[in-house]
Amino acid sequence: MKSGQTLEQIIENFQYLDDWEDKYRYLIELGRDLKPLQESSRIDQNKVLGCASQVWLTTDVISDGMPVLTFTGDSDAHIVRGLVALIIAFYSGKTAADILESDAFPLFESLGLTAHLTPQRSNGVHSMVQRIKYDARRALA
Repeated sequence: MKSGQTLEQIIENFQYLDDWEDKYRYLIELGRDLKPLQESSRIDQNKVLGCASQVWLTTDVISDGMPVLTFTGDSDAHIVRGLVALIIAFYSGKTAADILESDAFPLFESLGLTAHLTPQRSNGVHSMVQRIKYDARRALA
């Protein structure tokens, strides 16, 4: 992410926000801070299926022993772009094994996002997580 915010900083910032409107604005801000995805990466192969908005995720794998995955992503919707930024902050830079053992949904719950996401956005988050875990399994194969 362009802003350089760590997951810990994002969580800390969310804890200062009491109402949904403030959390919503912060999520949009996270999306704005996300490094733009190159146009050449906006291809069908990088599209995440199951998202109501268009979402693209790219995966880079560094295999020096246990594969480490780094993700970049983008969306055509502001709030979804923020969700992409949060998911990337959660999973990017982890080993493939850690990704497969990690569950982002408790994070979404603790930040108070789960209760306010529409079913379509929740499905989109689920699809993004499944895509990341699929890429982690492929990196281990």
